[in-house]
Amino acid sequence: MKAYFSRLSPNVQGAIWVLLSGVTFVTMTTLVKHLSGDYPSHVQNFYRQTGSLIVAIPFMLRSPRQVLFVPRSTMPALFLRSLLATVGMILLLYTYEAMPMAEANALSFTRPLWVVLLAAIFLREVIGPSRIAAVLMGFVGVMIIMRPWASGVAIGWPHLAALASALCLAGTITGVKSLTRSLSASSILVWSSIIGELLALPFALADWRWPSPGDLIPLFLIGLLSAANQVLFIKGMAVGEAAVLAPIDYARLVLSVIAGLLVFGEWPDVFTWLGAGVIVVSTLYITIREIQSKRAKTLAIDAGQPDASTPLGLDTKADRTP
Repeated sequence: MKAYFSRLSPNVQGAIWVLLSGVTFVTMTTLVKHLSGDYPSHVQNFYRQTGSLIVAIPFMLRSPRQVLFVPRSTMPALFLRSLLATVGMILLLYTYEAMPMAEANALSFTRPLWVVLLAAIFLREVIGPSRIAAVLMGFVGVMIIMRPWASGVAIGWPHLAALASALCLAGTITGVKSLTRSLSASSILVWSSIIGELLALPFALADWRWPSPGDLIPLFLIGLLSAANQVLFIKGMAVGEAAVLAPIDYARLVLSVIAGLLVFGEWPDVFTWLGAGVIVVSTLYITIREIQSKRAKTLAIDAGQPDASTPLGLDTKADRTP
């Protein structure tokens, strides 16, 4: 099986990894929704973070000095990134608890829209008219899903939590771009796991629930699936071309519809389908433009021209790493 897989083209291999990441993500959110009646989102997030910390332990054991000893000046940024990730994940889990899975998944795709805005504000990246139009178009899709003009439809806390979660997690992506100038990916992963565990604990203690033996495994499985989702997605993007693989990530929408229908009897209405389509088109356009921009910068640098569009010299490609 391994030999057959290695003979596949890089893009096909990458597509398989990205699809598997989608499966792990939807499985994780299905478990979150299934357990939501007994465990609130902040308690679930603590167990999720504990599972992620377990995954980070081998990185600490393999090279503790290189991973754990980081410049003191980076600690405030690491703390802020972990705080945003903790709040963002609690809100994300609450969104999946309180909303239909397809609708929550569609709103989660607004993260690239926030990344563009935050990169312009904090990283001083230049945003052209086309990307501004794509961002505005994406938020039109959000309004279609929320449809505040419809009678009997109220914009509730779950909708606001979904957007706030996407904003917080977009902030973690912007933070990674800054931290990678002075820290390795392993250091960021390990310290984010440690600080995230410490930050998640007070939220969990505020409404602590001891898990039953039957729930203990699913709770920790949420954490392992969360870590696996990130690893599989990064692996896929590293193997194949991002321009080819980016659309495949939207398979999560289809998978969430299937899971919502089979497990919870949910079926998205026409506004969810339409709004999700608008969000997908806008974020896909932004992703493709980012890839084209990165290629243009690489060609310019190879030709001996300075890269002036990104003052900090950072990779502007958004990811899903919380």
